[in-house]
Amino acid sequence: MRQLIERLIASTTHTIVAHADELTALDQAIGDGDHGLNLKRGFEAVRDAADDIAARPFGAALHKAGMTLVLKVGGASGPLYGSLLMAMGKAAAETPASAAAVATVLGAGITAVKERGRSDAGDKTMLDVLIPIQQALAADAERPIAELVQDLRSVATAAMEATRPLQARKGRASFLGERSIGHVDPGARSSALLVNAVCDVVEEIRK
Repeated sequence: MRQLIERLIASTTHTIVAHADELTALDQAIGDGDHGLNLKRGFEAVRDAADDIAARPFGAALHKAGMTLVLKVGGASGPLYGSLLMAMGKAAAETPASAAAVATVLGAGITAVKERGRSDAGDKTMLDVLIPIQQALAADAERPIAELVQDLRSVATAAMEATRPLQARKGRASFLGERSIGHVDPGARSSALLVNAVCDVVEEIRK
């Protein structure tokens, strides 16, 4: 269990740090321009607390990681990603042992994000990636893991790109009105990156 949590922290942090400039550039186009920097700061804080987080049961580890993001990340991304992880942690009494269980846990997190951000699918936010991922997990729960992981990667990429033609209805991007059309949502991009980072860990464990 500890090793799994450590791998998840290392993979997600590496991914966010590596793409921080890209996320900042996306946010400069339609937002405050701080998405990459804020997430980098938050995930580095999670990495710094890895020993404490990884010593906890899976659900408690998720909750602690979420609290760390809320405390360390400015802007909207900290509270939203923090709420996602904290709600997932509360829903995960133990490590999810199946895709269906992961779908249930992620669903709890999505509900928390909807409530916190007062948003839903189609608003050009992180939910436009997270919701299709949750639906794919629930629908394809019986598929072999290798196939499921590849499907999730494809779903994340397609869902992220699908935010490009949308007009933002939430956050700073909504102030731009029609000018937000034509840009990938930064939160959707970071969510897609994180999905891929988790998929990387799943593939590593199966080797």
